[in-house]
Amino acid sequence: MADDRLVAAAERICAAGGVRDGTLTTGVTGLMIARRPAPSALEAMVYEPLVCFVVQGAKDTGTKAGSVRASAGRLLLVSHDIPIVSRIVEATAARPYLALILPLDLSVLRGLEEEIGGSGGGAVRGALSVHEADAPMREAFGRLLGLVERPGEAGVLGPLVQKEIHYRLLTSPQGATLRALLQADGHAGRIGQVIAHLRAHVADPLTTEELARLAGMSRSSFHEHFRTVTATTPLQYQKELRLLQARERLQAGGQSVSAVAFEVGYESPTQFSREYARKFGASPRHDLRA
Repeated sequence: MADDRLVAAAERICAAGGVRDGTLTTGVTGLMIARRPAPSALEAMVYEPLVCFVVQGAKDTGTKAGSVRASAGRLLLVSHDIPIVSRIVEATAARPYLALILPLDLSVLRGLEEEIGGSGGGAVRGALSVHEADAPMREAFGRLLGLVERPGEAGVLGPLVQKEIHYRLLTSPQGATLRALLQADGHAGRIGQVIAHLRAHVADPLTTEELARLAGMSRSSFHEHFRTVTATTPLQYQKELRLLQARERLQAGGQSVSAVAFEVGYESPTQFSREYARKFGASPRHDLRA
């Protein structure tokens, strides 16, 4: 259920920032507001670790394992960098989709884990989950949003409220997933390190065996844990990254389709064009012209 006070504040801030359809970067460090006045087509992107509090409307977000729906009053939690597809499914001009987005700060989570202690990493779980925001979490997001209109207080109080939100995530039922991520020697932490390596070396030819050695796991164990977290295989994950990066470069302009294909790691422009069209529903040349 939408919170009328949060809706009114988000709308007021978006109007002041001139954002009717898009994402507003607020003056409060890390906090963004997404506003969409109509349902959208499917969009593909990479989500980095974040929490998204839906204030009004609804959004479907999914991986190859399936999709979840985040509606008003619910939190979308992403613990690892993952390729996703998403679309706004509930939004009108009178009642637009509104969401507050806050990146997760792993250093804050680690500090809190040391302060409050915990039960260890736990089992590896999927990187994408949705759950209801309880009253304390709603109030914390409300205070953070309120600081956007009080910039004199934001520098002092903003980090404190963000720390509270991280604390409430860490102590929620989904906290086990975050605690697993914080354990550097745990499976989720090792998968996180491999994902960071894949993102840094997206164009390099890599094998599952190499990545398993990097994670310090057997090939079969690595494959299983990687798929649990990301809902895809390591090499498919790399291909998703390559295609998403290629789309960004094509839309930016200035390079040919073949040049972009080679830069993101493809040896065959023909194969690149075929896989690109399969994923995005349009040829690379179409996006280059657009």
